[in-house]
Amino acid sequence: MFVEGIIIVADLDRFDEFVEEHGLSRYRPNYITGTLTHLFYNFTNKWRGVVIYGLDFGRGTEEIIIEIPMPDELDNILRELKQIKKTINELGASITIVVVRDYVPCRPARNRREAYYGTPGRRRAISLLKSVKRKGGNTIYVEV
Repeated sequence: MFVEGIIIVADLDRFDEFVEEHGLSRYRPNYITGTLTHLFYNFTNKWRGVVIYGLDFGRGTEEIIIEIPMPDELDNILRELKQIKKTINELGASITIVVVRDYVPCRPARNRREAYYGTPGRRRAISLLKSVKRKGGNTIYVEV
């Protein structure tokens, strides 16, 4: 069953290069991916969202897809996403976040393909994320 909601897709920008430059591990949480994991874990719990894909305490979070059914306080959600972006920027990395309003099933995906392309809204959000990242990234793009 689908309900009206928002899809949030976030991805660290040029993170492979960042990891190489700073000598960080790709397979364990580092100070960027570990922080992002905890920030989005707390964010998801606060806004009663569902992590569709990407939250990884074992390796750290580099990309994530979250769905929030029927959000009442979109302005506050956007304010908190801006704070997450600011925190990641202060740590020296950059992140692109896309927010799209659509119908969401709020069911975790079984695999990455389903997470990215399992619904029309997710496909649109991923397409927008790729487009924004090609233009330089490190921004929050909202289409509601």
